[in-house]
Amino acid sequence: MKTIRLTAAQAAMLYIANQYNEEGDTFIAGVWAIFGHGNVAGIGEALYGVRDRLKTYRGQNEQSMAHAAIAYAKQLRRQRAMAVTSSIGPGAANMVTAAALAHVNRLPVLLMPGDVFANRGPDPVLQQLEDFGDGTMTVNDCFKPVSRYFDRIMRPEQLLTALPRAFRVMTDPAECGPVTLSFCQDVQAEAYDFPESFFEKKVWRQRRPRPDEAELAEAVAAIRAAKNPVIVAGGGVHFSGATETLKNFVEKHRIPVVETQAGKSALAWDHGLNFGPVGVTGAESANIVSEKADLVIGVGTRFQDFTTGSWALFKNPDRRILALNVQPYDSAKHDALPLVADARIGLEMLSAALGDISFDAPDAAIKDAWFAKADAVTAAPKDGNQLPTDMQVIGAVQRASRENTVVMCAAGTMPGELHQLWKAKLPLSYHMEYGFSCMGYEIAGGLGIKMAEPGRDVVVMVGDGSYMMMNSELATAVALGVKITVVITDNRGYGCINRLQMATGGAEFNNLYAHTSHVNPVAIDFAAHAAAMGAQSNKVSSIAELEAALDAARDATVATVIVIDTDPYPTPGAGGYWWDVAVPQVSARAEVNNARAAYEAALKERR
Repeated sequence: MKTIRLTAAQAAMLYIANQYNEEGDTFIAGVWAIFGHGNVAGIGEALYGVRDRLKTYRGQNEQSMAHAAIAYAKQLRRQRAMAVTSSIGPGAANMVTAAALAHVNRLPVLLMPGDVFANRGPDPVLQQLEDFGDGTMTVNDCFKPVSRYFDRIMRPEQLLTALPRAFRVMTDPAECGPVTLSFCQDVQAEAYDFPESFFEKKVWRQRRPRPDEAELAEAVAAIRAAKNPVIVAGGGVHFSGATETLKNFVEKHRIPVVETQAGKSALAWDHGLNFGPVGVTGAESANIVSEKADLVIGVGTRFQDFTTGSWALFKNPDRRILALNVQPYDSAKHDALPLVADARIGLEMLSAALGDISFDAPDAAIKDAWFAKADAVTAAPKDGNQLPTDMQVIGAVQRASRENTVVMCAAGTMPGELHQLWKAKLPLSYHMEYGFSCMGYEIAGGLGIKMAEPGRDVVVMVGDGSYMMMNSELATAVALGVKITVVITDNRGYGCINRLQMATGGAEFNNLYAHTSHVNPVAIDFAAHAAAMGAQSNKVSSIAELEAALDAARDATVATVIVIDTDPYPTPGAGGYWWDVAVPQVSARAEVNNARAAYEAALKERR
């Protein structure tokens, strides 16, 4: 057996550089790195050695550069991914939040935090967490519950099993998620005689499981017996590349579609059988159809509470759930009929088995009525001096967008209103991280999206609260020449949670700056801040000025930031659904007691 002598870190990077997808691209498109004493000598030197084959990017924060990597993978339907490396201690711990985000959203990312010395010679090393009762415990154990696969590399030869396992998980449609290889820093530098065959080119094919015959027969029987079926399109439709298959299926069988946050843009917004976004942040049209449905067909959805209205939405007493999902865990939720299969293959086989059966589609008038309301709240204000609403900002961005625009967001007010109001025409033109709803994902995520698809316009919608959480990768976007447009809506605090606080009977407290204990008023010049990081930026005072600034941003050569003040209180006033947010049973305030009474009444509607 021929061998090659390499350090463990060199072997890891050489292996990574030789792993490919079915389209002929390296599966790991690059490595985000912030070097410290736990990875600079080992992994840093190894990355330098493969720099012509595996590009290294330097971010500003370990969490945000991991967000960029995750967004990259999501925008490319999990066909490619990125790796992220950090030092030990705080650098590693910073990535835990990103790992949780990837875990919730079923997205691949390879995390390689440095770890303590395996030989324990300098124990305790700088930044080492000492557990008084467990000598093997380090900060990196925090990754275990938020990783699909976790391994601690304590000997070089462990890579021979750990790396193939890592890639198996990242390329498995059912198991896909974050992988953490906790890399002891002394081991990174240790040499070993690795088999040359270990570094041969390998192609990872993402399997498309076919449904079990019995499950398929049961699913077909359930659809044939239904009178008012509805399809809930989830993110799995995108990951499977099943958008065209879904379109063909619904047109043949005349079954209406409603979309989750992850599934939005699976079907063009103006398709006659797309009844819009569903659930808590949904459209009236979609929720009316869902309430009446006697068969809820989930395709690639995990049935999050925002989708189901905390399981109060599907009210038909004869309602059954059919869950087409590549992951058995998701297909069995709430006593669903499981159809474990790839979304595209599953829909194709369902359609063939159903033959020419079709249903009477819901009345299109309910959809028309919803979009009339949506158009009213997103229209430009007649009074140019009034403080704009977030809905009007969305309208301005929509009017300025082109067919290839990707709008993205993650947390705060915008996710709900974008889900309700944004008109997504093409697949993957709507990118929302709403599984973890992580504040701070937005700018880093926009960077990752643009790196994944350089030819598309990327518009990042972010509130002032999320911008303050994490904005540093704006400087990275400028440095890398990655042109994104960032629209900051400044409502001077956490407007979304302030409204939720009020809706549950709470007093306005500690969310908007006006209701905090701050001694000095908060007046942040976001445009100046963005400019200091090298972005082209300006603050606008009206919707008309916003639209003009968005048009000008197309000709910019660097990332552009546009800031606009908005009113923190208005909501669309239509659409949406109940969401289970527990209200205190006992309070000295009448508002809370009234909200509790309404809450208890709503609980009775849940199935």
